[in-house]
Amino acid sequence: MLKRLDLRGRNGRLADLLPRPRAGDLVSHDAVRQLIDEVRDGGDAAVRNLTARFDGVDLAEPLVPVNELEAAWVELPSALRLAMETAHRRILEFHEGEASAGHTHERDGVTIRSISQPVDRAGIYVPGGLAAYPSTVLMTVLVARAAGVDDIVLCSPPGPDGSLAAVVMAAAHLCGVTEVHRVGGVQAVAALAYGTETIRPVDVVAGPGNAWVATAKQLVSGDVGVASAFAGPSEIVVIADATCPPAAAATDVVLQAEHGPGGRAWLVAWDETYAGAVCAAISEIVELSPRRDETLATLEADGFVCLVGGPAQAVEVANFVAPEHLQIMCDGAEDLVGNVRHAGAVFVGPWAPASVGDYVAGPSHVLPTAGTARFAGALTADDFTKRMHVVDVTEAGFDELAPAVAALAEAEGLWAHAASVSRRKEWATNGVRP
Repeated sequence: MLKRLDLRGRNGRLADLLPRPRAGDLVSHDAVRQLIDEVRDGGDAAVRNLTARFDGVDLAEPLVPVNELEAAWVELPSALRLAMETAHRRILEFHEGEASAGHTHERDGVTIRSISQPVDRAGIYVPGGLAAYPSTVLMTVLVARAAGVDDIVLCSPPGPDGSLAAVVMAAAHLCGVTEVHRVGGVQAVAALAYGTETIRPVDVVAGPGNAWVATAKQLVSGDVGVASAFAGPSEIVVIADATCPPAAAATDVVLQAEHGPGGRAWLVAWDETYAGAVCAAISEIVELSPRRDETLATLEADGFVCLVGGPAQAVEVANFVAPEHLQIMCDGAEDLVGNVRHAGAVFVGPWAPASVGDYVAGPSHVLPTAGTARFAGALTADDFTKRMHVVDVTEAGFDELAPAVAALAEAEGLWAHAASVSRRKEWATNGVRP
C-alpha cells in the first residue's frame, strides 16, 4: 500500500526525485475565501447555516453551558482523569519554563527593556468529526495559559447528535476554559477571526485541523494572528534499520496515518529486506485497526517507502520532506539529530514514539505540516505574545547618539527626525527641559 521510491545510486536534486505537496495546493483558496466571507457578512446566521451544511446538525445555540463542561470532567473514569492531569502538569511546566523572559540591554546611557506581552484573547480550534481530541485542548490552551493569556475561547465541531465529545468538554474544564462553542471548520476560524453576534473576535487563532481549516487560517492571517504556520493533516517520517523490530517501525508509521485522509506517512530505510518486513507488518496492523478505512486512505494516497544509500541520505530525505513528526530508530540515532534541519518535532531512539509527544512529553503537538517546517516550528508561548520595547535615554546617552540620529535623518530627507535631536539641545540651553 506504500508507494516505493528508490534513491539508491540515483543522482540529482531531491526536488526532482521526490514528491512534496505545497500547503497552498491542498484545497481551493477561492472556495475557502467564499465561506469566510459568508461568516464575515452573515455572522451567527451564517455559522448556523454552514454547521447544518457540513456537520449535519442545526444548532440554534452553539455555546456549551459551563455546567456541562464541569459535569463531563466529574463523570470521566478515574484513570482517564489521572492521565489528563499528568499531561496537564507536564505540558504547563514545559511551556512555562520555555516562555520568553524579559531582557534588558544597557549601553552608553540608553536602557532598553524587552517585555513579552500576552495577547488579550486567544481562539483555540480543536478538530473533531473523525475522532475526539482532548489532548489538543491541553496542547493549545495550556500554551496560551503559559504565555499569560487569560481570555480563551474554544471552538470544536459538533458530532452527529449536535454535542461535543465528553472528553473534549472535560479537558476544557480542566484547563479552565469556560467559553466553548460547538462550531467547526472554516466557519469556526472565520468567527474567531472576525467575530459574530455571540463570538467576540480574538487576537490569535491556534490549533490544528484539516486542510480546509489550515487554509482558512492562512487566509485570515494579517487580520488576526495565526500560530504555528500550516498545522494541517498529520504527517510522519520514520527512519529505521534492523535494530528496530519491523512491527515497531510499522506501528509508528501507522500511528499518524490513522488520523485520516490528507496526511502523509513515510518509511525511510537503507535495507531493502528490512523495508519489506516493515511494509508487511504495516499491512497486518492496518487490517487490525478499528480505524482501518481512515488509515488506509492516508497510506494509499500519501504513504511512501523510500530506499536510500544510508543514514546520511535518509536525513537528507527527511530535511526535504520537512515532516511534522520525524522519528529516528536506527543504530547511531542520536548522531543523526545534529544534521536534522527541518522537522516539527524529532523523536530519537526506540523508547520515544511520536505518541509520547502527542500526549504527555510536554511540548505542544501542534506542529507545522505540508513542508512548512522549513520555516516554522511548534506552537509555543511566543505565538500568544508580542515583544514590546521600552527605551529610556539619559542626557549623556542622548549627547552620544544625537549626531548619528541627525546624520541618518538628513540622509533620508526627514527634517523633523533631525530636528527632534538638534532642537532638544537648543531647548536645554534655553532652560527648557524636553
